[in-house]
Amino acid sequence: MSGAGSRRTSRIRGRPTGVHSDRDEALENRKPTRGIGKDRSQAHGPIRLMDVSVRRLLVLGFGFLALLFIASLVYSYSVGSEEDEVARMARRSVTPLHAPKMMDLPQFQGEHRESLYWGTYRPHVYLGIRARTPRSLIAGLMWLGIKNGQYFLRHVCDDSDELSTYGWTDHNGRDYGRQVLVDHSISLTTSFLKDRQNGSGYGGDWAVRVDVKNRDSDEAKQDTIHLFFYMADEEGNSIGIGKDNDNFDGSTLLTFGSRKDVGRWELHLESMDDLEIHYSGFKTPHMHNLTELVQGALAFHARRTGRLLLPDAYEASSNVVVFQIIAKLQSKLDITFISGTGLKSSRVEERINQLRGMKLTSRLEEKQKDFEERYNSVFKLKDKVDSEALVVGRAAIGNLLGGIGYFYGQSKISIPKGFSLKNGDKFISYWPAALYTAVPSRSFFPRGFLWDEGFHQLLVWRWDISICMDIIGHWLDLINIDGWIPREQILGAEALSKVPEEFVAQHPTNGNPPTLFLALHDLANGLKERKFSTKEATEVFAFLDRAYIRLGTWFQWFNTTQSGKALNTFYWHGRDNTTTKELNPKTLSSGFDDYPRASHPSDDERHLDLRCWMLLAANCMHSIAEFLGANGGLEKEYEIMAKGLQDFEILNQMHLDDVSGAYFDFGNHTEKVRLRWRDVGVDYHVKRELVREVLEKPQLTLVPHIGYVGLFPFMMGIIPPASSILGKQMDHISNRSTLWTDHGLRSLSRTSSLYMKRNTEHDPPYWRGPIWINMNYMILSALHHYSQEDGPYKIRVKAIYDELRSNLMRNIVRNYYETGFLWEQYDQTNKGKGKGAHPFTGWTSLVLLIMAEVYPSL
Repeated sequence: MSGAGSRRTSRIRGRPTGVHSDRDEALENRKPTRGIGKDRSQAHGPIRLMDVSVRRLLVLGFGFLALLFIASLVYSYSVGSEEDEVARMARRSVTPLHAPKMMDLPQFQGEHRESLYWGTYRPHVYLGIRARTPRSLIAGLMWLGIKNGQYFLRHVCDDSDELSTYGWTDHNGRDYGRQVLVDHSISLTTSFLKDRQNGSGYGGDWAVRVDVKNRDSDEAKQDTIHLFFYMADEEGNSIGIGKDNDNFDGSTLLTFGSRKDVGRWELHLESMDDLEIHYSGFKTPHMHNLTELVQGALAFHARRTGRLLLPDAYEASSNVVVFQIIAKLQSKLDITFISGTGLKSSRVEERINQLRGMKLTSRLEEKQKDFEERYNSVFKLKDKVDSEALVVGRAAIGNLLGGIGYFYGQSKISIPKGFSLKNGDKFISYWPAALYTAVPSRSFFPRGFLWDEGFHQLLVWRWDISICMDIIGHWLDLINIDGWIPREQILGAEALSKVPEEFVAQHPTNGNPPTLFLALHDLANGLKERKFSTKEATEVFAFLDRAYIRLGTWFQWFNTTQSGKALNTFYWHGRDNTTTKELNPKTLSSGFDDYPRASHPSDDERHLDLRCWMLLAANCMHSIAEFLGANGGLEKEYEIMAKGLQDFEILNQMHLDDVSGAYFDFGNHTEKVRLRWRDVGVDYHVKRELVREVLEKPQLTLVPHIGYVGLFPFMMGIIPPASSILGKQMDHISNRSTLWTDHGLRSLSRTSSLYMKRNTEHDPPYWRGPIWINMNYMILSALHHYSQEDGPYKIRVKAIYDELRSNLMRNIVRNYYETGFLWEQYDQTNKGKGKGAHPFTGWTSLVLLIMAEVYPSL
């Protein structure tokens, strides 16, 4: 297995920015040459004339030219060799790991694969449907909203739309979902149902019900709504138009087409209400600008006719067809997709009837009841929380599952700083790959994030173990030959359209917390404790067996590229040690962005959180190896490393401040750093900007900032229950001057010199005070663990646990009812108000596990 041999004495490291190569260093350190047998001062004398022959001049000339030629060859070779090495490293970074793929496992084929083929896998739009295939038939909903007397087209989830609320109140991750969207005076309820019957094409059929109402008592303000439903074929296949769209009489064929995967297909519309229908057909390869296509068609036709209507025009061989449906408030319409209509046994009419009208109503009600029963069965909240919290918990799991997306494309991988490929490119493309994943936020982060996903799967595996393994399997198939996984996945044009260009390229020297081990550790323990059915246990075993090589290579990547100078020490690579603009250089790869680290980044750093993530990873790898009965020698090394990282005395020697009883990072640090306004010359003019000013020489020391990072040894259960240091941890957690608030624990202590400080002029505090739910969940998990361990702090820990859990639940539930959303973070000062991205039903959905008192095993 690549990179997974015995522990290496010398660790591999990428060359830090600003450090020269060995060749450059040798040149710089070379001593100046001196004249032989003479004092250097004698070299400067009067100019002397020499008698020189023509032959000698020719010899000297040819010799000089020869030297120039040789020098140019040497230079070209050295530069060329350096460029070739960069190109080789770049190619290696985009080479897949040579190991059996996770998604080739039999359990992900056949029935499983087909059952998940269609879904609401376009989380970045308010309602979007696609198949799990690289170039899919896609569908979606738009509508015209009114704000300040002006029309705005709603399609892509956007905070500027100012919807009062939107999100899935129910979603089972497979074949059913119900979503409520409130846009000022309009309420839309969208329901999704998937069905497979005899005669259907691959993946089956699906239906969407759109129920629109006017929420405003003054109905004169708006009595109609303009809905736009579209079908688009990413493969470019032509889509046809039904004949009866001009005269809607309750039921009509909207559009039809044919594909290799689902065969011939049709899209039907049924409604008991009066509808007016218009359409436009477009031929385009660009699916990320459908909003602009519709806006352009509406504007062009409005200029000609004075009405905001699609022109009933169809380009030849259109692969996108948009239908404008004008309905009164209130109205209800059913849109039904039927696959495999070209088959003799297709039973089209019978299948349509199963997915519209009263039959659809009945089936949606049945699915909603099933969802509620499963929700109650899995999380068992009945006697733990009140009815309001029950509703929020349902929205948490519904939004998380409804936010699962399918993406396909190629990540952009950055070339080392200061270099480029021969064609001038600063990046190289990863191999084409698919990713099936949950997303943190449909509006702001509608794509896969590696460290978020580990937290997501703590919920998903408890709801549907097969979906969980499918998602983790997709992530593990993204491992390259060195064991690296790009931390942010921006795959395909639609995903790229939501990300500024400067944040697209990923750096193969930078990691991200390996939180997938949280869920994987649970799966391994679940097998040991016989928590799964026979079928589930068989599939989990096969999954872990296949994953073992990939996980080992991932583990080894961290162990070699992120290691520190001392044994079992680690630090996050990728910090900028040349910055003059940041108050404290960010550590983006840690996931904690602007959380205070050593003021002067260096390879002397020891990052406490990464040490603890590596402990989790080593423990997990040892558990999996033990269960699989692996005896290749590595399982013993995982055990030895886990014991070393869990050694309490060594941990204390490296990271404990004896006076405060707090754990800290270690590095080259000074507290005497500030941002000052300076006049800086830029392009022949002067502008004022904030520049970092260091007032004291840094020294190697503990970095004295109490916050989430310092609680990692506690979160991972390393501290013995009887240790006085556990009591000190309780002091910091429960102290209002440090971390405690009535809404959850702050990310950074109020006593920190960087508490709520901006990192640059345009970079407000992020992990320097606000309350984050993923870390509060991990802290609750540790409190729950220690409250059940015998020791002098057991009762106190239990009291803190109960109060913190209550505070978190109360604040999240209150914010949800007041604002309609779960939030990225919560304000530690302003009455716990939600802030940041919303809806954020990534790791904030962990509130459901907090309600259920379900935590990962330590």
